[in-house]
Order: sequence, then C-alpha cells, then structure tokens
Amino acid sequence: MAKNSLKKTRETLMMSKAELAREANVSPITISRIEEGMPCRMETKRKIILALGFNLSDKDKIFSD
Repeated sequence: MAKNSLKKTRETLMMSKAELAREANVSPITISRIEEGMPCRMETKRKIILALGFNLSDKDKIFSD
C-alpha cells in the first residue's frame, strides 16, 4: 500500500514516469519504487515535489510521512 499520492498526482498532471524522472533528475525505477510505497531520501522527495511544479510547503499533498 502506497504511503503517498505520487502516482495519482503524476497522472493528474499527465506526466509519464520517464518525464517526471527526467525533470527530477532521478531514475524511472526510483519513481516506480516510490509509487509502490518504498521509502526514499528527503532529497529525492524534494526533487520530485519541485519537478511536479509544487512548492516544498506542499509536500504533504504528495508524501504523507
């Protein structure tokens, strides 16, 4: 069970995993793992939030932990 809404947010923005990975400068496999609920580093979360076009203060909209 995923502890985040990354997949839903990404799909709402009509972004592919590859596109988000490229924007966030992480690997597509990292995006997949996070969407499956695997933990990731704070720095990775920061990159993803910014790549989605959110402010860092919006992190709770995507990551619940």
